[in-house]
Amino acid sequence: MKQVSILVAMAALFAVSCSNDDDGVVIEEVKGDYQNGILIANEGPFNNGSGTVTYISNDSLLVKDAIFKLENNEDVGNILQSIAFDEELAYIVVNNSHKIHVVNRYTFKSEAVIEEGLLNPRYMTVANGKGYVTNWGDTADETDDYVSIIDLNANVVSSFIPVELGPEAITSNSDFVYVAHKGAFGVNNKVSIIDASTDAVTSTLTVGDIPNSMQWDSSGNLWVLSGGASEFTGTETNGALTEIDASNNRIIQTFDFGTTQHPGDLSIDDDTFYFRMSNGIYSFGSESDALPTEAYINDVSFYSMTVNDGKLYGTDAKDYASKGDLFIYDLNTKELTNTISVGIIPGGIYFN
Repeated sequence: MKQVSILVAMAALFAVSCSNDDDGVVIEEVKGDYQNGILIANEGPFNNGSGTVTYISNDSLLVKDAIFKLENNEDVGNILQSIAFDEELAYIVVNNSHKIHVVNRYTFKSEAVIEEGLLNPRYMTVANGKGYVTNWGDTADETDDYVSIIDLNANVVSSFIPVELGPEAITSNSDFVYVAHKGAFGVNNKVSIIDASTDAVTSTLTVGDIPNSMQWDSSGNLWVLSGGASEFTGTETNGALTEIDASNNRIIQTFDFGTTQHPGDLSIDDDTFYFRMSNGIYSFGSESDALPTEAYINDVSFYSMTVNDGKLYGTDAKDYASKGDLFIYDLNTKELTNTISVGIIPGGIYFN
C-alpha cells in the first residue's frame, strides 16, 4: 500500500510540473534529432558522386555527416545546390540530378521527391503558399531559363515562368518574388520581380553585373550584392550594392565598388551587412552612406559564408575533392572560436 501511495503521489507531482507553467519554465518540444543546429549543404564531387548534409549541434559538440543518407538509405544526388525551408519541411535542391528532395527538417525523413519540371534547378523560395525554383534549363541554350512553380501540397511542378538568362538567388516577401539573374555561365545584371498572386513578371530592374546574393533589412527593403564580371570574362566590371524599395519596386540607391573588387555572400545580422571580398570580411550598416574601405576581419578567405546571432560562419572547400571545413568566428571579438570538419565542397550554411 505504501508503494502504491508513493507512486500515485509521484504521478500527481509529475502531472502538475508538466502542465503548470506559472513559474515561467518552458519545455521545448523535441521534434527530431536535427533540431536546434546548423545544416551544411555539401555540394559533393563535381560530375560524380553525391552531395551530403552535415548536422552540427548549436554547441558544436555533436557532428553528424551525411544525415540524408543516414535517415533514408539513399544518396542525395549530384550536385547539392541549396536548401529551402517552409514550416517543418526542408527542400533539398539537387542541380545535376534535376530534383528536389522534400524532408522533415527536424528528422530528415523523406516526404517526397520532385523530379518532373526541373532542369538544372538552383535555389528556391516560398511565397503565397507556393514554391518558386530558379532553373538554368539547358546550359547550352540561353533562351530557355525559367522559374518552376511548386504545388506544395502535391509536391509537383504546377507551372513555369520564362525569365531572363541565368536565374540564381531568389527571395520573396508577402507580395512579390525577386529573382537575381547571375547569367549562368555568362554575365547578366537583372533582378526580375514576379507578382506572387498572378505569377507574372511585373518588372525587371538593372543592377550590377553578376548579382550573387540578396538580403532584407528591418525596413523591408531588399539589398542586392553584385560581384561584377571577373577579368577572365574578357571585360572586367565593378561589383555593386543596390537597395530596392519593396513598396514600389524601384531602386533607391546603388553603391559601386572598384573595378577589381568582386564582393560576394551578402549576409545580415542586426541590420549590419557583411560580405566577403578578396581576403577579408567587410561590414556595412544599412544607414551608411559609403562602402567600407577597410576589412572588418582580415586574412580570411571562404568558399561560402553567412552570419547569424553574433557569429560568422565560413567554409573552406580545400581541394574540392576532400572534406572541407567550417570556421566559426565571434563577430564582436573577431576571433576564430571553432573549426569543424564537414563534407566535400561545403556550399550552403543554414540554421535549423
